[in-house]
Amino acid sequence: MEPIIQIQDVSFEYMNNEEEEIAALDGVSLDIYKGEFVVIIGHNGSGKSTLAKHINGLLRPSQGRVLVMGMDTRDDDLVWKIRQKAGMVFQNPDNQLVATVVEDDVAFGPENLGIPPKEIRKRVDEALKAVGMEAFAKSAPHYLSGGQKQRVAIAGIIAMRPEIIVLDEPTAMLDPSGRREVIETIKRLNREEGITVVHITHYMEEAVDADRVVVMEKGKIVSQGTPKEIFSQVEMLKEIGLDVPQVTELAHELRKEGMDIPPDLLKVEEMVEILCQ
Repeated sequence: MEPIIQIQDVSFEYMNNEEEEIAALDGVSLDIYKGEFVVIIGHNGSGKSTLAKHINGLLRPSQGRVLVMGMDTRDDDLVWKIRQKAGMVFQNPDNQLVATVVEDDVAFGPENLGIPPKEIRKRVDEALKAVGMEAFAKSAPHYLSGGQKQRVAIAGIIAMRPEIIVLDEPTAMLDPSGRREVIETIKRLNREEGITVVHITHYMEEAVDADRVVVMEKGKIVSQGTPKEIFSQVEMLKEIGLDVPQVTELAHELRKEGMDIPPDLLKVEEMVEILCQ
């Protein structure tokens, strides 16, 4: 099966305020397959957000290429099509909400695609239902909580019927309750709608249910694998300034004390089961 996203030997440089050339990505290659839920982690400056912006053509590679469903993001004629297939959700939902009523905001994308009004109505209703916000269709976005606003922003992307959603730290500005709402929404869209999800985050707990976790450091991919494979490498992650899920940290400390605990525990339920035995 051909990957839905192909990132091939991509490098990207930009000029800083001192007119120095900075390498944000350095020879990155990554294939992502249809229906996958991929989480990319790394501390600030690791290149993960820069990589995300390459997937829907917001940035173009200095070297290498990115193919989205076979379309090259360097081709100006294809950028609009690529953005219809790969929707992007950013950190601050306030920057993505453009209308004074929730349903009008969700309709904004399809209207710009020239979709007929009847179809727009259908898409808006379906998108709001998919993110659990149908009861707020007539509400003003500024009355919503942070988590609700972000779910409306996601609904606006869904209404454009993308096959891929790229989320660039969508929970960074939210409280724990808002984070939980958004993560549950993302997982449901991936599981039930079959949407390919690329989720950029620095919250390790958000990665435990991913199909694959990709670790970035200094513009390179330094490791990738299942959540259990990645988070059992506690020392490696700590060396590059990353945390691990709290349960994994506890398992690591108990192992150091001589207890026979598996190194790849990720969830509280798993720890409880082991300790009860």
